[in-house]
Amino acid sequence: MNRIEAKFEQLRAEGRSAFMPYICAGDPTQEISRKLLLTLEEAGADLIELGVPFSDPIADGPTIQKASERALLDKISLRGVIDSVDTLRQETQIPIALMTYYNPIFRMGEAEFCAAAHKAGVDGMIIPDLPPEEATTLLEVAPAHDLATIFLAAPTSSPERIRFIASVSTGFIYCVSVTGVTGARASLSDEMQPMIIELRKQTPKPICVGFGVSTSEQANTVARLADGVIVGSAIVNVIEEHLGDEAAILSNVKGFAKELAAGVRGEI
Repeated sequence: MNRIEAKFEQLRAEGRSAFMPYICAGDPTQEISRKLLLTLEEAGADLIELGVPFSDPIADGPTIQKASERALLDKISLRGVIDSVDTLRQETQIPIALMTYYNPIFRMGEAEFCAAAHKAGVDGMIIPDLPPEEATTLLEVAPAHDLATIFLAAPTSSPERIRFIASVSTGFIYCVSVTGVTGARASLSDEMQPMIIELRKQTPKPICVGFGVSTSEQANTVARLADGVIVGSAIVNVIEEHLGDEAAILSNVKGFAKELAAGVRGEI
């Protein structure tokens, strides 16, 4: 049982959902993103989704695209992100799932990536442009390195495909709440609840909802339905609003994350 599985087992025993914020590694600099991750844990994060910057992030909207561009200016790579997790493990044991596109893994090699990620303390991987049907090698290699393979279920997924996604996902299932790319939204999609109900029919594995959750009220609504709430673009927006002022980035992200964590825990 890795950190992700252990965390969801703990949370289920406590009868609450997980708060999982997303940040892009290296945004706006590698040192600030390291501090941000620790700040998010202090603010109440249960797990962290750590983005690997990529030049063509097709699943991401403008907010995270710009974060990726800022990080790439700081010359960070997949191996650099793995090294940053290794450094972070001296300060925290919070579960960390890397969100990366497939090309950097392919270039490194699936076996080398899994071995390096495990050694550094990565707990899982989310690869939005890798369909599970094409992930045979990763699905063979990842278990040997205790890495969770987290696949995405979308509103367009058929019951048969949801069944397959559930069967190969470990750690948790990433439930994409809307059809489209990442980004903060004013309201939650009507497609979300039926998809969670269908997933519940297929699997007892934890279900986390992302894409579009932007406020503590929305986080509270999602937490009543799902095992975890993922918030990315709304947090990255706060970072962008305070670029050039490290103290303001850290303090404002911490304040917003506390609000989101309170929403997830029903404390609003």
